[in-house]
This record gives sequence, C-alpha cells and structure tokens, in this order.
Amino acid sequence: MERLTITTTFTVYDSVNDLAEPVRMLMQRAVEVRKTAYAPYSKFRVGAAIQLDNGEVVIGSNQENAAYPSGLCAERVAVFHAGAAHPGAKILTLAITAAADSKVVDSPIPPCGACRQSLAEYEMKQDVPMEIYFMGETGKVYRSESLKNLLPLVFDKDYL
Repeated sequence: MERLTITTTFTVYDSVNDLAEPVRMLMQRAVEVRKTAYAPYSKFRVGAAIQLDNGEVVIGSNQENAAYPSGLCAERVAVFHAGAAHPGAKILTLAITAAADSKVVDSPIPPCGACRQSLAEYEMKQDVPMEIYFMGETGKVYRSESLKNLLPLVFDKDYL
C-alpha cells in the first residue's frame, strides 16, 4: 500500500479591491450578470465572466428550471457560450461570484463538480491553464492558477 498526497494552492485576497485592475473589472462584470440569474427555486444567484485571449469578455448567470437537472450553472452558461461564439479563443481568466436572497454570502464559492468537469474539458482542449477567481458577494477572493488545481484528479479523454 502507498499513500498519495495531493496539494492544491490558492492565493487569497482580502477583498475584490486587492485584485489587479483587469481582474477587478472582470469580477465586476460577474457581479453585474449575477443580478440576471434566474433562480426562483434556490434563491442563490451566481455570475461568471470570462476573459478570452481575443479580448472579448463572455458572461453567464445561473438559469434554473423546475426540472432541477435541466438548469445550468453560471460557469457552464458562460463557457458554453464562449465555445459557441468564439470557437478557438482561449479562456484566460474566469471570475465567479455568488449571492443568496436570504443571507449575505461572505465566503468564496467555488465551481460545483459538474462545472469543474466542463471547465476541465476546455482547459485541456486549449492546453493553456485558465486562472479562476471566486468569491461570495463580499469578503475574500480565492485565486486558482488553473482548473487542474481545483480538480487535480481530472477525468479526461485519456481514460476513454
């Protein structure tokens, strides 16, 4: 028997104000689009903004459905839109923010498992790591240097 130890590392910023200007502006876009979330069931609103290597910014918000599995998270809305509207453009940075109708979300909210898997596909396809910044509506911001840092034992095409 052997033991496998996996370590991930995040940079932690005290607030969005501590981010570099381009990332702060990207997070602001995520905050703005978070307000467009369709979340009548969870009352949990998420916004995502993606900076592409062609200079474009693509945004997404979570879109729920009464048939729960049919909805989509903000991150997948944004990344699928980027893939459809800008095929071949690389995702450089992803900013994510979340808020709830019933309480203040002051802890960083990372992508869910389904979003991590979808993002992993794009990171592997483009063969360039994407920076991921995530926060609640206030408080600290976490930065991951890549999706692989968030999902170190990624399931990919090599297993198929």
